Amino acid sequence: MPVPVPRPAGRPPAAPTGEATGATAAAADAPEAADADGGLTLLVIEDEPGGSLAGRHMTAMNGAAEGPVRIRTARNLTEAERLLTDDVQCILLDLALPPAGRTPGRPPDELATLRQVLRLAPDHAVLALTAEADAERAAEAVRVGAQDYLFRDELDGRVLNRAIRYAVERKRADFAQRQLTESRLRAQENARLERGLLPHPLLAGSGLRFAARYRPGRSRALLGGDFYDSVRTPDGTVHAMIGDVCGHGPDEAALGVELRIAWRALTLAGLCGDELLATLQQVLEHERAHDEVFATLCTVDMAPDGRTASLCLAGHPAPLLVRPRRAPVLLPQDCGGPALGLLASARWPHRQVELGPAWSLMMYTDGLIEGRVGTGARRLGQEGLIELVRRRRREGLRGEELLEATLTEVRALNGGDLTDDVAVILLDRG
Repeated sequence: MPVPVPRPAGRPPAAPTGEATGATAAAADAPEAADADGGLTLLVIEDEPGGSLAGRHMTAMNGAAEGPVRIRTARNLTEAERLLTDDVQCILLDLALPPAGRTPGRPPDELATLRQVLRLAPDHAVLALTAEADAERAAEAVRVGAQDYLFRDELDGRVLNRAIRYAVERKRADFAQRQLTESRLRAQENARLERGLLPHPLLAGSGLRFAARYRPGRSRALLGGDFYDSVRTPDGTVHAMIGDVCGHGPDEAALGVELRIAWRALTLAGLCGDELLATLQQVLEHERAHDEVFATLCTVDMAPDGRTASLCLAGHPAPLLVRPRRAPVLLPQDCGGPALGLLASARWPHRQVELGPAWSLMMYTDGLIEGRVGTGARRLGQEGLIELVRRRRREGLRGEELLEATLTEVRALNGGDLTDDVAVILLDRG
């Protein structure tokens, strides 16, 4: 079978309309038939109808082959294009065949015909046939793109059969390697793109330390539906946000990026409170793929002195506040509003909270607390997170170390990777 790639536009249909003069076997066999009997279908391009290759070696090839060999012959590239269908596994090209459309006055290109065949049949194995005296041109044919070359005067059925099967397998291997390389390059490009879409907090002059961890639930993805950001506005206020688009696919990941970028732009433009969240809801409603898609959101706006903050929850878990010599506590979560995208005329109350002179604020998505604990149905939950962070803080962990240890233990309690997206950010003061 030929390498399984889509047929280029303009390629004839699978069944040929006829045979070139001198064909020595039926050419209308379907690809499935060639598979079933283990045979080969060849297209021979030579200017001698029924010539040396098709006539002298057909019987010997069938005797040496694992299955029947079907040969089509073409005297020129016009006939070859008509006979080149998906059930052809290999093309045997006589390099002595004159090229089509030669330009007068230009020096002759000894491999012009081969180049034309390679453009005509980029997905088929090609064997170049030439005289032994043309060894240099034969080697150049392989460098140009042929899978192998054969000297016409030394052919016999076994050599020809082996060379054809080798050329077909080499073409398949080349195609598989090209697909693998293209897939690897696409993966690298996607990884660079997704890394570029993750935020770089703008906190210069705030005196706060920022740490973040991000683990998408999708296999082999770098970006999920969770999103976060943090910026400092000219008045000294630090604004932090974390959110979660329902679902786990690329559409949700793209929507999360759009909401994050919109939040940053609106925040830097001076919007706040209900006006900010209502505008984000409009963005979500216009960009989401389905009306059922919604997003939860948590925003914390910290005063320039860092001691107080304004908290807003839109269907999102409350942040965890950790202060020296005190047990971790959740910020109030009984006064929030609905998730974005659920109610057209929703409102989102803001609540003032005391942070104190020194603190750590952990903001997270629900993927962190919905992992299982052991083999049962019990989930970690917010109380489990509080206890986990309390123990890690008593061990002296802060910042990046605290986040990494928290995620590692949550994953271990779950018995493996978490199925939901997870985003966690940690802001430290003092």
